[in-house]
Amino acid sequence: MGRVTERRKVIRIRDGAVNTRPDTLVAEEPLEIRLNGKPLAITMRTPGDDFALAAGFLVSEGVLGRADELQNIVYCAGATVDGSNSYNVVDVRTAPGVVIPDITLERNVYTTSSCGLCGKASLDAVRTTARWTIDDTAGGTTPPVRLEPGLLASLPDRLRAAQRVFDRTGGLHAAALFTEDGELVDVREDVGRHNAVDKLVGRALQNGTLPLSRTVLLVSGRASFELAQKAVMAGVPLLAAVSAPSSLAVDLAAETGLTLVGFLRGANMNVYAGEHRIALRAAAAQG
Repeated sequence: MGRVTERRKVIRIRDGAVNTRPDTLVAEEPLEIRLNGKPLAITMRTPGDDFALAAGFLVSEGVLGRADELQNIVYCAGATVDGSNSYNVVDVRTAPGVVIPDITLERNVYTTSSCGLCGKASLDAVRTTARWTIDDTAGGTTPPVRLEPGLLASLPDRLRAAQRVFDRTGGLHAAALFTEDGELVDVREDVGRHNAVDKLVGRALQNGTLPLSRTVLLVSGRASFELAQKAVMAGVPLLAAVSAPSSLAVDLAAETGLTLVGFLRGANMNVYAGEHRIALRAAAAQG
């Protein structure tokens, strides 16, 4: 739809010189997500991959876990007063027989580009609604995911190289999925970091590749509780962020077995939980 970016006039000051020119900005619009015709949530997002965003959001909420549980997703026609389609309202229809969990009123609210529920109740909710445990051993027939620090250190540059819209705007978060060998599987961008993750997870649901049991999820910015929650709900064993995690994200990672890496910058990183998936001895030997 060509709505990912917009042009605005800006006054630029460079070394004392002043001029006026157009600038490219990342678009931000609300998206209302409906579940079987009933309003569920509104999030501010960058238009694009809206169906994947809605599907990924519902994976995080424990509603969806398999591709066959999703009947279809459509934009709602006549979403505005004049009857036109704004492409800002989507309705997710679940397949017949899918049991909808009790999504409490506290989740049926407006969400910003960085918010998330906090506290003990949130930890309990993730523990009770997760479809899968974080199991990267394939029933004991394969060893757990284990990454060299050097490989992890190379991922932010690979993510940055794949950010097409960021190059034009400088105003987007990104999330990427990598294999345990460092191969880029998918990358999504959005004004909201949690939306970018939802788009990745939603595409995985649509492609029938959940749980993401032998992958690495890399996010730009910090690792909030909500991002750790989304990783756990998708079965991701390792979440890495270029900035700091929150205390609740670390608590959730420790409780669920998620490996959580923060401050992934250059050759440096902090491992907050799940250190068994990082080859620390190899790193120590190199140091």
